[in-house]
Amino acid sequence: MPPLEGLDIGAAAPAEMELRDQRGAPVRLGDFRGCQVVLYFYPADDTPGCTVEGKEFRDLHDQFAAIDCIVLGVSVDSVESHAKFAEKHALPFPLLSDARGEMARTFGVLREGVAQRTTFVLDRDLRVRRRFDQVKPRGHAQQVLEFVRALLESHRMLGG
Repeated sequence: MPPLEGLDIGAAAPAEMELRDQRGAPVRLGDFRGCQVVLYFYPADDTPGCTVEGKEFRDLHDQFAAIDCIVLGVSVDSVESHAKFAEKHALPFPLLSDARGEMARTFGVLREGVAQRTTFVLDRDLRVRRRFDQVKPRGHAQQVLEFVRALLESHRMLGG
């Protein structure tokens, strides 16, 4: 499958777009300006691949937090579905309900009404620094963590 259209390296993420998390609380990407953000889109709650991916991000959550990096999961599932999924698997990060597919469409990952498994790494200014397309769930969270660490190290080396 070819990569989808949408936001690519250097593009600004839609800071004002608002979705609800698994508790029903409003969340905007702009709320996380000043932090690195991992925004991972996935097809559906509590399916085999999505569960593997979510649990791997869960298991590395403290390592992401230690480098001031926020993890956000996004699918077209409902707030209620996200709440059950997060509780069942003890997912400690927000799962955003994109029920109308607006964010997935903006990022270019909506196909046949479902978010394709794609991850974006946003820098502190909410610009896309990396896009992972056609993600394989197993090992992906570690791959993203390594990229974020390398990004931070290169930023430090440049005096940032």
